[in-house]
Amino acid sequence: MMPASTATAQDFVPYATAAIDFHRALNVPTGPLVASRTELDCLHEHLVSLHGLLDAHTQRTSPLLPAEGDHLKAARTRLWQAADHLHAAYHASPRLGSGEVPGPDACRARLPEGAPELSICRRHQETAQLVRRRTTPADLHTPFTGLVRR
Repeated sequence: MMPASTATAQDFVPYATAAIDFHRALNVPTGPLVASRTELDCLHEHLVSLHGLLDAHTQRTSPLLPAEGDHLKAARTRLWQAADHLHAAYHASPRLGSGEVPGPDACRARLPEGAPELSICRRHQETAQLVRRRTTPADLHTPFTGLVRR
């Protein structure tokens, strides 16, 4: 094992990828079962973490290599869009036990469902603040058609 002082993000990314592959191979059931709220929360947490890592790379790279930075910005935006959809899927899925589906305003109104259920909302809103600072509304709503900058 390498000392913590020499470890970099790229040293850990392969392990995270392997863990996702392992999870997919063993934990995704076949058949008509739906993803649980817990699994959607875990997937959201992973995408938000990837978004943060990609944001750091984007901020460092863009001033030095604008073309590469544009691609990283596009990837960062798509990760946010995926996380936003997972957050919406979480709120559209039934609550454990009751089977009740919460209304779409539950997150915005900060109605408590109890810990850790709303940790996804806290995480999503914290990341949304970063997204609003780093991404334009046009970037968020424009479909990806490829980059033409050279």
